[in-house]
Amino acid sequence: MPPAPSAPDSSPREKSAPQRAMEKLGLARDIDLALHLPLRYEDETRVLPIADAPDGEPVQVEGVVTESRIEQRGRRQLVVRIADASDALLLRFLNFYPSHQKTLAVGARVRVRGEARSGFFGREMVHPHFKAVDAHTPLATALTPVYPTSAQLPQAYLRKAVAAALARVPLDEVLPPGTVPPGLPTLREALMRLHHPPAGESMAALEDRSHPAWQRLKFEELLAQQLSQLAAQRERQRLRAPQLRAVPGGLHEQLLAALPFQLTAAQRRVGEEIAADLGRAASAAAAGAAADSDGATPMNRLLQGDVGSGKTVVAALAAAVAIDAGWQCALMAPTELLAEQHFRKLVQWLEPLLAARGQSIAWLTGSRKGKARALMVDKVASGEAALVVGTQAVIQDSVHFARLGLAIIDEQHRFGVAQRLELRRKLAHEPGQPALEPHLLMMTATPIPRTLAMTYFADLDVSTIDELPPGRTPVLTKVFADERRGTVIARIADEVAKGRQVYWVCPLIEESEHIDLQNATETHAQLSAALPGMVVGLLHGRLPAAEKAAVMAQFAGGVMAVLVATTVIEVGVDVPNASLMVIEHAERFGLSQLHQLRGRVGRGAVASVCVLLYQGPLSPTGKDRLRAMAETTDGFEIARRDLEIRGPGEFMGARQSGDALLRFADLAEDAPLLQRARDAAPPLLARHPGAARAHVARWLYTRADFLKA
Repeated sequence: MPPAPSAPDSSPREKSAPQRAMEKLGLARDIDLALHLPLRYEDETRVLPIADAPDGEPVQVEGVVTESRIEQRGRRQLVVRIADASDALLLRFLNFYPSHQKTLAVGARVRVRGEARSGFFGREMVHPHFKAVDAHTPLATALTPVYPTSAQLPQAYLRKAVAAALARVPLDEVLPPGTVPPGLPTLREALMRLHHPPAGESMAALEDRSHPAWQRLKFEELLAQQLSQLAAQRERQRLRAPQLRAVPGGLHEQLLAALPFQLTAAQRRVGEEIAADLGRAASAAAAGAAADSDGATPMNRLLQGDVGSGKTVVAALAAAVAIDAGWQCALMAPTELLAEQHFRKLVQWLEPLLAARGQSIAWLTGSRKGKARALMVDKVASGEAALVVGTQAVIQDSVHFARLGLAIIDEQHRFGVAQRLELRRKLAHEPGQPALEPHLLMMTATPIPRTLAMTYFADLDVSTIDELPPGRTPVLTKVFADERRGTVIARIADEVAKGRQVYWVCPLIEESEHIDLQNATETHAQLSAALPGMVVGLLHGRLPAAEKAAVMAQFAGGVMAVLVATTVIEVGVDVPNASLMVIEHAERFGLSQLHQLRGRVGRGAVASVCVLLYQGPLSPTGKDRLRAMAETTDGFEIARRDLEIRGPGEFMGARQSGDALLRFADLAEDAPLLQRARDAAPPLLARHPGAARAHVARWLYTRADFLKA
């Protein structure tokens, strides 16, 4: 018998295809294999009489082959009949090999597993699993696990690898007594039970993850995540940041006086929370651990507010505090269009005030090249640019800040976590600067549900703008099948006749820029033909920056009646006269993205409508999304439903990191376990730091850094 396969290693030997496949699945260590849990189970612990096999349910039967022949019914088929003392059953194979015929020869005894169904020729199984047995072949003593795998990694190989890893891996209890909720098994017992459930185990409890073994794993995972967040928070509290206080009569007060509108109560409240963070001196305990005790604890705050709630002006006020104190501020956005929207508003509000102080605002994006870029980089390095706005270009190696005190990241979930970490690392270690870290303000228009805030944002302070500025009108959402496109185009003509403007958004299909562009271009041509005499514009990601700016200027200026666009307009675009938003193939969008797009209308006093065009048939998830959009405009309710439908990846930007940060726990269902883990983490870290470190290392491995982003 060949030895059981082991986890992949880094030796120079040529690796087999299954070993390479395991590496691609992230199964590099024994603990990775031990935590690679089954998707489902097959019950090979019992055999039913053929007559008792229910229709349409997985079942195992055993019988003697009484007939085996090849039929030609459009294609060659192997048809086998088996019988036991109770009844007979037909087995049908559309794909088969000579070895199948040999095993299923007349007179052979076979054990068969599949779904029995009533057919034209009697009861049959199509493509069942089978194996040759004799009258004394024992049954399995445990349910058979079926693991997540790939084409290059057979189930049999993976089962042996997991069993070998379980025998080797140290699964000793690292948590002190009293940490784990009572009634749950040890970690080793839980994993053995989940990989090899004994006969008679409740399949329902295993598959819905309510089984005590699942509860133990979920608690362990949530505790590791909470410990990691708490350790990151404690580590950050030992760092120093500049203490930033607004100067009486300075830029902060001047900006408040110059704004052409009044702040809402929510904007004033969160602005005060941020200003308090920036100006707060470090605690005595933290200061004692630092060489420079005159600094502050770095702010690590998330500013959340629904679409159109006015986060940009709050960011501008925070930047004014930093500049007042003699430091620079950087604002980074995920797309050039969004960065430019921020830039325009900040220039309008702040540039006249900065010019009087001999300072300016720098603009840095990937499209800015040559002398124009070099001039901006020089202004940043000299400190003349008190505020720097841009995309990822802000954190390029060639960009150096004179005195960076505050970093603002907008739509933080749109950046990969590795990018967010790189931003913090780069800004924290500017050459020639003292050992200070900039304050960090992250902004999102995707409100964070409470359970998500308790997990992924546990080490952040959260400020919430929970009211919209006056004058914003509710947006009515309508859902239409694509067959009613003609009705929608007629509605566009009516809106334009009233002097209003319209967005028509096309999706990104299969993440292909080419198809995306083609789709938008075809739609633009169709609407141009259907709406003669109207100016119909086109905006997509492959347009040069200057052309994008020109198109947006025409639309914002009212010259263009209809704008056909891809999702580049998802955030940041503000045209109060736009009253109709049409989203084509709405079923392809995520719920939070649909909500963001809908937020582009309803920005003026005119009643606005968002039309969701879909192509059927809709999946259950697609129906849930469109129903949620039609039923509510509340961003927090949208976020809650999005979390239920898709999980936390979109909020965290986990897709861009390649890591699902929670594998087993479900934030919607496991809130009580999350609260227990949240309560257990502080005393465990304080009294048993070694156990806490061992627990985090076991569960998070290299992912612990991602939780700090």
